[in-house]
Amino acid sequence: MFLSLNFEGSFLRLGRLVQLTKPRVVSLIVFTAAIGMFLSTTKPIPVNTVIFALVGIWLVAGAAAAINCLVEQKIDAMMARTRARPSVTGDVNLIETIVFCVIVGGIGLAILYSLVNPLTMWLTLATFVGYAIIYTVILKPLTPQNIVIGGASGAMPPVLGWTAITGEISHEALLLFLIIFAWTPPHFWSLALYRKEEYAKAGVPMLPVTHGDKFTQIQVLLYTIILFAVTLLPFAVGMSGIIYLVGALAFNVIFLGYAINICRAYSHALARSTFKYSIFYLAGLFAFLLIDHYVGFS
Repeated sequence: MFLSLNFEGSFLRLGRLVQLTKPRVVSLIVFTAAIGMFLSTTKPIPVNTVIFALVGIWLVAGAAAAINCLVEQKIDAMMARTRARPSVTGDVNLIETIVFCVIVGGIGLAILYSLVNPLTMWLTLATFVGYAIIYTVILKPLTPQNIVIGGASGAMPPVLGWTAITGEISHEALLLFLIIFAWTPPHFWSLALYRKEEYAKAGVPMLPVTHGDKFTQIQVLLYTIILFAVTLLPFAVGMSGIIYLVGALAFNVIFLGYAINICRAYSHALARSTFKYSIFYLAGLFAFLLIDHYVGFS
């Protein structure tokens, strides 16, 4: 009986630790990494390489997310969307979270180094440092441009997927990086607009807090225009064809409509809808890249 209860308690604590890895966010990371893999070649890809690469990237990304939760424990406690995290409620403690991150991240890096290739491992490690340390510890509490600068680490997954298959970085991989890099500001600033008061209370210098709503709304629009242009580059350089172009134009017109309305008739509901659409937008855009890639080369 005691052993059964002890096992059940340990299992529940492990589940709480897994919650810190932000599974929904990491799933998008893994998805874009997978797209990078399949876009990197027209040849059949070894299934074992795909599995090992995605598992390794998932584990390291999850460890980085858990570190983020650990560092931002006090901030998370002040925000409605994060106050239920196990790091805030006390369901997990500091030591077990650190041990969990070291084990999970270490296994992920070991898998990438030994079963994928060293370049992917080193780039993944750099991405971990960029997000968990440079963005979370240094940039986020220091500058309202944290999302722009720190967006580099969030834009790396398709590059990691690309190098996992090819062992090198190409200009096509960098275009995938550039798309996510340009997407990050309008995505997060839409969230920041309707969470402004919470960020202010937590002392986080997000753009709406430091520069006001109107300035942020204009920035959302400007970066959406930049994103529109960037997403046309794969077609312009011959990386994709008409299927992707049609999909990209449709997704961008809708996103641009959201951004224009944020400037013209802002409401928290509109900003929330824009944030949700931006997630669907990125997934849809990369899905069209993949469809175009295989239909175009069939």
